[in-house]
Amino acid sequence: MYSLLSGMRVVEASSFVACPTAGLYLAQMGAEVIRVDQIGGGPDFRRWPQAPGGGSYYWEGLNKGKLSVALDLSGPEGRELLARLATAPGEQGGVFLTNFPVNGFLSWDNLSALRRDLVLTRVMGRADGGPALDYTVASALGIPFITGPESLGDEPVNAVLPAWDLLTGAYAAFATLAALRHRERTGEGQEVRVPLADVGIATIANLGQLAETLHGGDRKRYGNDVFGAFGRDFTTRDGQRFMLMAITPRQWTGLVSVLGIGEGVAAIEKARDTSFATDEGERFRHRDALFPLVEQAVARRDGEELARALEAAGCCWGPYRRMEQAVRDPETVGANPLFSEIAQPSGETYAVPGAMATLPACDRQQPRPARPLGADTERVLTDLGGLDSGEFARLVDRGIVGVTDREPRS
Repeated sequence: MYSLLSGMRVVEASSFVACPTAGLYLAQMGAEVIRVDQIGGGPDFRRWPQAPGGGSYYWEGLNKGKLSVALDLSGPEGRELLARLATAPGEQGGVFLTNFPVNGFLSWDNLSALRRDLVLTRVMGRADGGPALDYTVASALGIPFITGPESLGDEPVNAVLPAWDLLTGAYAAFATLAALRHRERTGEGQEVRVPLADVGIATIANLGQLAETLHGGDRKRYGNDVFGAFGRDFTTRDGQRFMLMAITPRQWTGLVSVLGIGEGVAAIEKARDTSFATDEGERFRHRDALFPLVEQAVARRDGEELARALEAAGCCWGPYRRMEQAVRDPETVGANPLFSEIAQPSGETYAVPGAMATLPACDRQQPRPARPLGADTERVLTDLGGLDSGEFARLVDRGIVGVTDREPRS
């Protein structure tokens, strides 16, 4: 874990992807993140994919390095304890991440009355407070109708990667730090709202797709062709499939040289009165002529030999692999300093990533596992919540707080 945010205390009450991702990124940069869940686990505690024993790999992955507190959030006493933790005093505290509804016991009005300089970052579905998930945002934006092969016609194709969730989580972490900077300068707290739907429409607008659609209508499907540039999958003589890309002039020049297609490219340029050297858009417009040329050249080469040549020339390429092949590749995971083998609450030991940024000012440290649900309830509620041991024991007996002493096996 990095130490850039060392001393910063974040309380998180959340579920699913976006909000837990924000807490994960802050934890990986050194913040102390305290995740509060319903006793027995929230709606994502057993979410797939699962370990053989039923533990959630998903939950473990998004909650690495966070402390775990379990409370009965269905009643007033558990809710009061959560509010107390979120607004606990301390210069580095008073930071709360949640995707709970705007109007409820975790509303800004309720919490800011307990701490005026609170920074509350709320991940939402829609800006009006309505529900939304990654797939419903994508479907509403028309993404499934420009994904997949042309032959599908009007049939939608949902993406596997929850891109809007991940972008929203990263943006929520960034927005939290921006609000903290404002508090440091002015002493003022605030509620920061990050709606998933807003992140979705803003992102496609930032990529130029909103303007493109307003002025030219819906983009059509292009299958595996990369829109606006040279890029597609090609198959070698021995049946290996590569993704070949050429965005920059250097990448294009290298690809043409490695494949030995310079004369053929020049003939197309002459016949069509164009140049592919510096204009990626022209390579896309004339892909009907370029793709067959590249297909033939790739089909004459064996995969390993072609891979070496592409790498030596600095080309942009990648092999098509099954996910199991990727995760078992020593260079991708095993020898990658991003990963460490650690034991998790599921009882499984496997490679997990730490912080994704390489920062010369900090040493990359081994990631910490997710904590068993409720493992830190007593310590957090006595140290931060101000409960004495007798009061804590009474709350345990009444089922208001949950504890566990189960630790990951080493």
